Amino acid sequence: MSETIDRLSTIVGGTSVIKPSEDLDAYTSEPRGQFHGRALCVVEPETPRDVAAFLSFCHSRNISVVPQGGNTGLVGGQTPDSSAQQIILSLRRLRAIREIDPTSDAMTVEAGVTLLETQQAAASVNRYFPLSLASEGSCTIGGNIATNAGGVHVLAYGMMRDLVLGLEVALVDGRLLSTLGKLRKDNTGYDLTRLFIGSEGTLGVVTAATLKLYPRPRGHSVAFIGLKDPSQALTLLSFVRERAGPALQAFELMPRLGVDFVLQHIPGARDPLSGSYPWYALIELAGFVDQDADTLAARIFEQVFVSGLAEDATLAHSLDQAASLWKLRESLSEAQKRAGASIKHDISIAVDRVPDFIAMAGRRLAECFPDIRPVPFGHMGDGNLHYNVSQPDGGDKKEFLAKSDEINAIVHGLVREFGGSISAEHGIGVLKRDLLKEVKDPVALDLMRAIKATLDPAGILNPGKLL
Repeated sequence: MSETIDRLSTIVGGTSVIKPSEDLDAYTSEPRGQFHGRALCVVEPETPRDVAAFLSFCHSRNISVVPQGGNTGLVGGQTPDSSAQQIILSLRRLRAIREIDPTSDAMTVEAGVTLLETQQAAASVNRYFPLSLASEGSCTIGGNIATNAGGVHVLAYGMMRDLVLGLEVALVDGRLLSTLGKLRKDNTGYDLTRLFIGSEGTLGVVTAATLKLYPRPRGHSVAFIGLKDPSQALTLLSFVRERAGPALQAFELMPRLGVDFVLQHIPGARDPLSGSYPWYALIELAGFVDQDADTLAARIFEQVFVSGLAEDATLAHSLDQAASLWKLRESLSEAQKRAGASIKHDISIAVDRVPDFIAMAGRRLAECFPDIRPVPFGHMGDGNLHYNVSQPDGGDKKEFLAKSDEINAIVHGLVREFGGSISAEHGIGVLKRDLLKEVKDPVALDLMRAIKATLDPAGILNPGKLL
């Protein structure tokens, strides 16, 4: 071990190697505490060339590498195993913003730049990078790319895969692949860029990316709508989308139970409506000329009430009010955690079938576990539900979590019946690796394994993850 660390210090610099004698907890455990591991050491290179040289060394010694960005992932993809023989490759020191080109609507940043810093850099030239996540202050662009991150604006702009123009990737043999560039059209063979997006660090290590930028909205209008059921939410979604077009930025669905959790457990949260309703939608519209968003929202939601598509609603009239409405949605996971144990699912269903799925999943769970509390919420505009299930009120946490396999089988089994996906935006990692074998097309799995064997023949890149 000491010889390996000495060699690594020579390759990437002594200050870039964190030894096991130092505190590695920030790297070896993920935020929810569900996945823990032990590492031989942590390496934090400062340049893409150092990353490539490090990978080449590990490849020659058959040392396993676990790439890591901001360590905010939710499926264990960034956590080492318990052997203390894997090296964590942290990309946090790749911090350069190489170029921002507002004319081409593109910017090139290195993998360790946080999502928030990327958004701010785009805003500095009056442009907009639309990926938005609750962890944007700490998650990194490299991690967003490796997991094909989604978030609340997928409805308008797509996943991370839709926001990348090109990549720089360190390969396991020490070469740097570059597809970086600001071209919107490049029809010259296989699309290697998208091969690495969503690969969870199993094929290569992203060191930089050229990202798409968009015109910066001049304003946003946020509405919080009381609804009687998800079917009414679906009708409302279609109604607003037809009238708002690309101005519709987000359409989030929440049950009353989830809102109650936030009101009970998150300081400063307030119920924005005078009445209580079984379901809610949080809707955001963007405007690209002054007052455009407010004018559009006022016109559309007046029509909503005339048409009887909502039970009640409020429109934010200031940035603080808009932030308060978003807080109800963005605090839901934390509030559910404080309310007790929960079993979480990141799934996607065809948008038109979301109400049927929610109803059927609730019935099947109730048949087997009458006292548990489903809390399905999320990005209804693109069909991505976080179908979480909370423990019975006053129930035993361990007893509830012991039912995880049975509850997962019900939820994921129904996802398959509906032709959906078991992972919408969080990835596979360790958490869903075995389940992937059951739901993925066998031919697709064979091709994935063949690609893995070609790019990482020794299998040292993030072993035990995804495949």
